[in-house]
Amino acid sequence: MPRSKKFKELVQQHIKADKKFAEALLREGIEAMLSGDVETGKSLLRDTIKATVGFEQLAKATGAPAKSLIRMFGPRGNPQAKNLFAVIGYLQKKAGLHLRVAA
Repeated sequence: MPRSKKFKELVQQHIKADKKFAEALLREGIEAMLSGDVETGKSLLRDTIKATVGFEQLAKATGAPAKSLIRMFGPRGNPQAKNLFAVIGYLQKKAGLHLRVAA
């Protein structure tokens, strides 16, 4: 009997294989945070980071330690705006996106 993969692993594989899915997940993560669902937003951004750039590369790009970034996007994490915007900016750049907030 084949072993089933964990859901998070499947999501990360899909992110790696499908650029449109990766872009949509990044958008959803940011939109979740903007709408006040910070926990879901952090989870979606964490999956995106793990499957695309990784926390080590993100640390080099943002100047924040990798361990701090991992904690920031964890269940108890409380990202500061400065770090969060640096991460979102870098993820957008790597994805070739330019997201805007509109009323």
